[in-house]
Amino acid sequence: MVSNIMSYEIELVENSEQIDAFHDLPFQIYEDYPNWAPPFRFEIENIFDPEHNVFFDNGECERFLVKQGNRVRARFAVMNNPARDRVLEPRMGGIGFLEMENDRRLVRKIIDFAEAWHYDRGYRAMRGPINFGENDTYWGLLVENYDEPPIYGMFYHPPYYKQLLEQTGAVKLDDHWSYKREFAKPIPERMKKITDRIESRSNVSLRSIDMNNIYRDAEYIREIYNEAWSEQEIDEREEEFTELTRDTVREMVDKLKPVMIPDSVLIAFVDDEPASFIVCVPDLNEISRETGGRLRWWHYPKLLWFKRRARHLRSLVYGTKPKFRKMGLEALTFTRGIQYTREAAPSLEYLEGAWVSEKNWLMQRSLEALGCRHHKTHRTYKWEF
Repeated sequence: MVSNIMSYEIELVENSEQIDAFHDLPFQIYEDYPNWAPPFRFEIENIFDPEHNVFFDNGECERFLVKQGNRVRARFAVMNNPARDRVLEPRMGGIGFLEMENDRRLVRKIIDFAEAWHYDRGYRAMRGPINFGENDTYWGLLVENYDEPPIYGMFYHPPYYKQLLEQTGAVKLDDHWSYKREFAKPIPERMKKITDRIESRSNVSLRSIDMNNIYRDAEYIREIYNEAWSEQEIDEREEEFTELTRDTVREMVDKLKPVMIPDSVLIAFVDDEPASFIVCVPDLNEISRETGGRLRWWHYPKLLWFKRRARHLRSLVYGTKPKFRKMGLEALTFTRGIQYTREAAPSLEYLEGAWVSEKNWLMQRSLEALGCRHHKTHRTYKWEF
């Protein structure tokens, strides 16, 4: 598929040469942005592979290069998932994985193309930047704090992206915040007392993930996650929820097991029933910087030693079953996670908790009570046409 628009040519990514160009472009864009870190190429490719991404079962996703002559000047992807999109008002498809040179006319052509793509499929609105999957990774545009590197699973963007997109008529849909906490900072005494009191209850227990029974514990986490995120405080997130499958969780475990710090993956039980959990992982962007986003067999020794030298930790996912909410289990898992991880991995400098909705005031207050501070914002925009 080729579409000519003035001096630009938009190509559907179909072959290995185009895939290489899709991944090579950001290295040109971010040459003057030292904080940028490339995501792992294999993770991005899995998103566009129907064999790895269950969203292709009910949706559509295509990615494109924008060329001027032989030069690639931008890239992007467009996507829809009708069952999920119709819970939005108005119904919205998506645009994502957008990287572009600083050219107002260029981004206008991209947005025009994306709007036409969606219009042909019966849509009259779209949102972005988004991922063709869940919104805990590779979602949103960085609009605050360009002075620190991105944590694993989060994109970094130049400041001019915000200006260019807003000139196309994009309006804010929602913001998600990242919180930061230095490990050297002591836990507030109030939080220590609260968590000590919670853990002293006879029917409450807490432990790290058992690496010898990791798939069993992963099933406990999957059970909690599916109950927790199918019944949320924020209705629109509940409606967009997709249940984690056993295969998906097993793939995640296999990927993260080499770098996992057991004391940063905690499960709380109430009357021996899995009730709450938190999963934190070392910042794999520290590895991707060293390998240029590749992960080949000779890089695996880096992974095996990485957790002993990692400097940053990301809280990747957490959850509490609805019937156990308001027991303070979130405070327990977060507080003990900080305490245990600091002892287990003294090289760590800070924890970043990404993807807290601006509407989720309860989580915001909880993180702030732990001494975390809001330090980054990723924004999702919408276009109506």
